[in-house]
Amino acid sequence: MSNIAWLPEERLEAYAILAEAGITGLEIAPGLFFHAAANPFAPDAASARAAISEMADAGLTLVSMQSLLFAVTGAALFGPSEARAAFEAGMARAIALAERFGIPNLVFGSPLQRRVPEGMALADALEDAAACFRSLGEAALAAGTRITIEANPAAYGTNFLTTLDEAEAFVDAVDHPGIALILDLGAMHMNADFASVPARVPGLAARLGHVHVSEPDLAPAPADPAALAPVLRALNAAGYAKAVSIEMKRAPEGLAAVRACAARLVAAFTQAETIHA
Repeated sequence: MSNIAWLPEERLEAYAILAEAGITGLEIAPGLFFHAAANPFAPDAASARAAISEMADAGLTLVSMQSLLFAVTGAALFGPSEARAAFEAGMARAIALAERFGIPNLVFGSPLQRRVPEGMALADALEDAAACFRSLGEAALAAGTRITIEANPAAYGTNFLTTLDEAEAFVDAVDHPGIALILDLGAMHMNADFASVPARVPGLAARLGHVHVSEPDLAPAPADPAALAPVLRALNAAGYAKAVSIEMKRAPEGLAAVRACAARLVAAFTQAETIHA
């Protein structure tokens, strides 16, 4: 589960809820996880030790990182050279943090930082981005991590890789072992493609590096265990063995929502196993 679902001061109770549910993986936004550090992407030893210890005490391990460009100003995948330089420096910062703490997955969402500017042909944008991500993939691979590409629906403010088809084609075009694909279920809901997911999983499995159990606008997830179960069953049948992570923003009811969503995820896994049996 991603830690964007709770406030830093709620973390210990959140960890206990995850442990009780049998969840063992933690996805982090560094600004929230290393909240005590002056620079969450270069946390001091004491802050880092405390954050890691608290998590480990609950039986959790770091499986993924998101919010990669947090607090990076002026970054853009496309645009002026200084914007691209800020983008690449921000991504390098995230790769270095992943290497330091053994985080195997980096979620590339950042919808606003990847908008194709007016007047730039999509073909040129795809070629330019592919070259950039081959370089980033090489750095990620050397650091023992990988960057996974997330489709962000247009409603999130981007016009680049807004569907799973486009993200899949982009990963194929980059064609680098340091770059993989995310299956984001919230995006599939928003693009009215969720019903197609179980049938698509076998063809996606070899490219998949991460799965987000999410709902539109990062509402509490999963909303319906029965709808999620066939997706989980398809992932299991396809041999997918990486993280399946709840991604939701903090709900008004706070930790009660974390508890309820963790329980629904467990229920979905139970239903998937029952159906499979």
